[in-house]
Amino acid sequence: MPSWTADEWRRPGPTAAQMRNDLWIGLACVVVVVLNLFLSRSAGILATEDSPGRIEQIAWAVGTTLPLAWRRRWPEAVAIVISVVYIGGQIRVAQEQQVTSFVLYAAMYTLGAWGPNRQRARFERLGIIVVMFTWLTVSVAMAWDKILNQDFDGASGELPALWSVIFNLYIVNAIYFASVYLVGDAAWNAARRLALVESQAAELRAAQDAAAERAVLGERVRIARELHDVVAHHVSVMGIQASACRRALDKDPERARTALTAIEEGARTAVDELRRMLGALRASGATAEAAPAGIDRVGEIADNAREAGLEVHFATFGDPMPLPDSVSQAAYRIVQEAATNTLKHAHARTLDIRIRYLSGELEMDIADDGRGGVSSPAAGMGLIGMRERVAVHEGTLEHGPRGDGGYRVRVRLPYTPVLVGTGAEA
Repeated sequence: MPSWTADEWRRPGPTAAQMRNDLWIGLACVVVVVLNLFLSRSAGILATEDSPGRIEQIAWAVGTTLPLAWRRRWPEAVAIVISVVYIGGQIRVAQEQQVTSFVLYAAMYTLGAWGPNRQRARFERLGIIVVMFTWLTVSVAMAWDKILNQDFDGASGELPALWSVIFNLYIVNAIYFASVYLVGDAAWNAARRLALVESQAAELRAAQDAAAERAVLGERVRIARELHDVVAHHVSVMGIQASACRRALDKDPERARTALTAIEEGARTAVDELRRMLGALRASGATAEAAPAGIDRVGEIADNAREAGLEVHFATFGDPMPLPDSVSQAAYRIVQEAATNTLKHAHARTLDIRIRYLSGELEMDIADDGRGGVSSPAAGMGLIGMRERVAVHEGTLEHGPRGDGGYRVRVRLPYTPVLVGTGAEA
């Protein structure tokens, strides 16, 4: 969310198009006010004994309206200049009243809507209003004798005619200046709300872009983890079998043939897994291939380890429960990674895999009698993958050397049993 407050926000300056529009509007107002001045002179409206000549009247009219051409570029200066010239024209009894009143309104409105400093714009508008009412009072006082001697023909008599004229002047001016003050504030607040909405929209787009990037990164991590688990496990088994085949090729052809068969099956399985993953990446969610291996296929990991030459003890304890697919797949990959690390790095003779169905938790205990350490970058990546899978399911991971030699990985994944036949969690 934007951190600026109403008084801290500064409205951006006008665009080039807006300044061009202001210039044309100002020039148009000059033409209109001069035309109306001649109409007023022709009708005798400005014909008094104190009225100056035509050239001075034109100068006052132009001086009052022309600054409007720069009203949004310099709103403070324009409002002050127009106010001063407006009063000056009235003092000289040369001011065209009809068009210039609208020009003064536009200048004060612009100051309220576009003033760069909010607090200063308030004081300047209030100052102009005070000066205008002061001038109104002075002008009434200067014309007091004329007002007293005026004939109020047609007066209804409901209220005193003299005071009705005076109050009418003040009420009309109060409405005039109050409306221009409020309309200017409303325009400024509308611009601020628009800026706030645009800022929030920009932040939302940025947040969406960041979320998309995180999703892409998460998907890349998931793919990398799956590829590591699939390739590392099967290639490790194939490497061990190839080594056994090489040693037994001359002395024990039957054992070499068995090892080659295991290599063939491992290669086929790895290719099938990779094909499944690539197919899932290409397909939409509705047409993706079947889910990857789950907890029910952990026995295959034990069989592969046996074929690689390890003595494997595999057992399941507790009553097997239908697990959510994500938990089942994570459990399979964790056991697979632990067995792969044993094959690649531990130089172990035995591997012990135990699956326990506890109350609301699935526990996997994988231990070997090897050297009890993780020394290669590949093994480190495998542990990172385990941690990520465990963290996703809010489980716990324990790993490290055993006291009597070897290495142990113990994982607990909480789960909610799946209702059989409905696919829903209990």
